Order: sequence, then structure tokens, then C-alpha cells
Amino acid sequence: MNYQETLDYLFNALPMFQRVGASAFKKDLSNTITLCSHLGNPERKFKSIHVAGTNGKGSTSHTLAAILQSAGFKTGLYTSPHLKSFTERVRVNGQEITELAVVDFVEANKAFLDELKPSFFEMTVALAFWYFAKEEVDIAIIEVGMGGRLDSTNVITPELSVITNIGWDHMQFLGESLPLIAGEKAGIIKPNIPVVVSQTQEETTSVFIQKAQENEAPIIFADQKFRLEKVAATEPGLANYTVSKDGETYSLDYGLMGDYQIFNLPGILESVNQLRSKGWKISNEALEKGLKEVTQLTGLKGRWQILGEKPTVIADTGHNEPGIRAILSQLKSYSFDRLWMVLGMVQDKDISKILALLPKDARYVFCQADLPRAMPAELLAEKAAEYSLKGEVISEVNQALQFARKNAGPNDLIFVGGSTFVVAEIDDL
Repeated sequence: MNYQETLDYLFNALPMFQRVGASAFKKDLSNTITLCSHLGNPERKFKSIHVAGTNGKGSTSHTLAAILQSAGFKTGLYTSPHLKSFTERVRVNGQEITELAVVDFVEANKAFLDELKPSFFEMTVALAFWYFAKEEVDIAIIEVGMGGRLDSTNVITPELSVITNIGWDHMQFLGESLPLIAGEKAGIIKPNIPVVVSQTQEETTSVFIQKAQENEAPIIFADQKFRLEKVAATEPGLANYTVSKDGETYSLDYGLMGDYQIFNLPGILESVNQLRSKGWKISNEALEKGLKEVTQLTGLKGRWQILGEKPTVIADTGHNEPGIRAILSQLKSYSFDRLWMVLGMVQDKDISKILALLPKDARYVFCQADLPRAMPAELLAEKAAEYSLKGEVISEVNQALQFARKNAGPNDLIFVGGSTFVVAEIDDL
């Protein structure tokens, strides 16, 4: 098979959660363990960092990869979902896995895959582990897909476990309360492996402490060590923070502009501390370079990404209640004549809490991503109308954005998001 045929095989032969939702979710690690065993257990052939959480795990994973890469380590990075290309999920030093490597992996293992019938995600995790072992990376940052305890990535024994935060998302799989969701995320805590929690949250702290104690794992709540304040940016495209720790204060520039990054940065900084204490040589220069150049070094997209001026166009992949709250808070810091919201969502989540948060004086353009899970734009508009949110229905994402751009004034602000998959379809991302 050529690359396109190989992709078609993966997307069509194996269930893919992003496309079809619940039917692809498997609460069991048996397929992953079987697949890794078949491949010679590649997950044991490189060192790793495991990153879980509701929001912030993608930004945290990319930033840690950028820092380690800047420190001179050959660094793997596994994340999901992809925005534009399947190969985005697996990178080494910022370079996406080659199409040839994907073809080779499937060709060599197709008979086994046909027999085992793993999910799309299980297969992709195995592909990543195989590739990192083949490339002989020094370390790989492995982002959890969903939850943690039963996530396919949870077959590694990392140098460090990182949990960013806990919020309301995927409740049908992870539980209907924050402590239950935290219990699933805490499943990545391993015996004697330090765990960094980026954000202290009253409802979940005891869950993490108990799990860490059961595993005799040192636990550090990073925001209790690092106090951050976002200040006026020193140069365009960078967010500037004042950091206080142990009575010392210093300044940091970060290449990700979202205000919500203030919750991720303590975990990133403490993770670097933990790695240093384990003997990883990471200079302050490497730390600063990784933070400033995270998007250039890793190819990260869709995190408070400015797509245009006059009118200002901003895209962000935040899609659950805490993510949308953070987005709306930051939008209030901008001055504009009128706010436009180009929005699409998925249909297997309760979106009522999100719709209740959205500003009633914005003009909406309802759209839908091109996948079965997407909520039809007409239905989204109907549900939004119940919350007095009104606007146009233009199903295709780029046509919806084009409509907003054409009708917005030069001092207006257009926000595009509501779903990772809406952001993924923007042509000029």
C-alpha cells in the first residue's frame, strides 16, 4: 500500500474515537500490551515523561519537548489528536514521522493488526513507541489520550508523571465528579516515580495524595512552589511572566499566548527541576529557548493562535467548560467593536454548560467539522437559540470564517473554535 492507502486502512479498518466517539473507546490495556509484546516491547527501550490532565496536557507536552530538545537531547513527542496531518502525532526533535515509516510499520504488522483488531488509538500508540525505539531517542514526552488509568499510553514506566489539571470532560467514560475523573488521571502514577501536579484543586488534591502514597511516589504541587503573574509582553508573540520561588523573583518569556498557560507553567518549571535532580542536564539557556520557541521547535498550532489583524482573528482548541471559561476571560482583555464567534461542537457531549457561558451580544456563525461526531450546525444553532445566542448557519468551517471576515469591521474580533476539529479545518492555520 502507498501512504494514502495505508492511512485509509488505519482510519477505516480500525475504530477511531475522534471520528466515531464512544464505540471506539476500549477500557482495557490488553490490546496495547499484546501489540507492544508483538513489537518487542519498544516502550522499554527509551526514557519517557507521561503527561495527563483535562486541559493543558498538549501545551505542557510540547513545551517539555522543546526544552529537552533545546538542551541537546534527541526528543520524541507523542500527542493526539492531530490537526492537519496524521504524522503530527509522532515527532522526533520537532520533525514529524515520515510517511514511509508509517507505511513500513503497517506493512510489517498488517497481518497481526488484522487479527488483533486494535483501535486506531491503540495502533497509533504502538507506532509511536516503535518509532521512538527505532530512532533511539534519549527521551520521549508521551501525552495521554483520555483519562490515564486505562489509556493505551499507560504501559510505560516514565522518569516523571505530570498531571496538568482536572475539569469536566469525557464524563461518560471517566466519571460524573471531579474526584472520579481525578482518580482516572491518577492512574498514571507509578511506584516510586515522582508526580508533578500543575494546579492544586480542592476537590482533587486528596485523590492524588492518596494515590501517590499508595505507590510511594513523591508528589509535588507545582503551583505551591512557583507563583506566576502575567505582565505586559516585552515583545510581540511572547507572553511575559514574573515568577516567584523561594524568595527569588525572575522574568520569563513564553511563546504560547493564552492566559490559561499560567496554570501549565508551574508544572513545566517543576518538571524541569525534577529532571535536573535525576541528572538530566538542562541549562537555564535551554529552558528559556524552549519556552520562547515552543511553536517553532515543535510545530504546535491552535493555542491562542492569531490568524489575522483588522479584524483580529484568533483560533483556540479549548473545547470543554474550563477551556471555554479561560477563552472568554481572555477575550474580555481585548478592545473591539464587536465580537464574532465562529463555533462548532461535537454531539456526544453535554454542551449546555458551555452555551450558558457564551456572550449573548456576540454575533455567531455556527459550523461543523467534517466528521461523524460533529454536531450538525443547524442543531447547534437551535440549541444556542435556547440561550439567546443568534447568528448564521454556515456548515463548512472556512466558509463560516470567510463570512465573518467579510462582514466584520476592522476593529472587530473574530474567535474560531468550540472544538479541536473546527480549528483543524482552518485553511490558513
